[in-house]
Amino acid sequence: MGKVTLYFENGLMLEAKSFGADGTSVGEVVFNTSLTGYQEIVTDPSYAGQFVTFTMPEIGIVGCNGQDMESKGAYCKGIIVRTYHDRPSNFRCEETLDSLLKKHGVLGIKDIDTRFITKTLREEGAMMMVASTELHTAEALKEVLENSPRIEEVNYIEQVSTKEAYIHQEARYNVETFAYEAPQTSKKIIALDFGIKRNILNELTHAGMEVEVVPNSMLAQDIISKFDNKEIAGVFLSNGPGDPLILKEEQEKIKALIAHKIPLFGICLGHQLLSIAHGYDTYKLQFGHHGGNHPVKNQMTGTVEITAQNHNYNVPDNISEVASVTHTNLFDNTIEGLKYNDSPTLSVQHHPEASPGPHESAYIFGEFAKML
Repeated sequence: MGKVTLYFENGLMLEAKSFGADGTSVGEVVFNTSLTGYQEIVTDPSYAGQFVTFTMPEIGIVGCNGQDMESKGAYCKGIIVRTYHDRPSNFRCEETLDSLLKKHGVLGIKDIDTRFITKTLREEGAMMMVASTELHTAEALKEVLENSPRIEEVNYIEQVSTKEAYIHQEARYNVETFAYEAPQTSKKIIALDFGIKRNILNELTHAGMEVEVVPNSMLAQDIISKFDNKEIAGVFLSNGPGDPLILKEEQEKIKALIAHKIPLFGICLGHQLLSIAHGYDTYKLQFGHHGGNHPVKNQMTGTVEITAQNHNYNVPDNISEVASVTHTNLFDNTIEGLKYNDSPTLSVQHHPEASPGPHESAYIFGEFAKML
């Protein structure tokens, strides 16, 4: 645990202490306001290409374990924390966060004013940054940053999507038995993996769907053939990292599925790609929504749900020309959920699986199951 130097694209340079992996890493900096679930955040493939600044000041307290992994690895560029605890206290702990980060080559940055970084991002927006345990001069770090691709120029889905199709074998986690339940499924769906989270799959199976997870490269015609042959009843479009506007092949694939009237359900990146496929391009928010405490109004019932969020991009307001707005973010009135008028398609921007919580939006998986 030595020195690490941070250089932001606005010229800001900071020093801190490192944990986790050593090296030099370039990515986009965002902040996350969740009070719990740092392991789920670190292992969420949607954070590929990003440094996550935790506003929760104490990180590492409960350690890490195999059950709470949202994927097979950790894909973020690094994490930034105020205070890191290397002596966790929890009966489920199997290893420290430091150990997990080292295993997956992720930088850990500690003993730094995360409030200052968060305020900077709120005022100036999410920005690119380089962090290094090897380089410590502004000139060297600036050169690395300027010669590295920006996050919107990289297709991170190629890195995080599964390479082989598989059937998901778990359902919702049982807090009484400390184990994942066995699925009780009927209708089968395909989940296109753009960086899918394990607990999204658990909620899909909990709602009664057998889920075959397939690579993002699967051809639209192969999916359509499965639907026509009644092998599947619908398609789930997963969360994932990066700018949806650069994903041209995925956009064309989804257009074909929409035209074939296949029931579709999208979360986060899937939600954004559905918008683009309908002809409504996404736009980038100033600093995005990242946290576990975002209030969303259900426009169908009038109730307010506390949700988990993780996205920098959003669908435009004029998409209401082709879809009913089902959910709205009460922080900034951006669109959080849609039900399309001319196709059996629904989507949400937030994360209704929300492990470790909140769970107020989990009913949405059941709504998709009823569509099939």
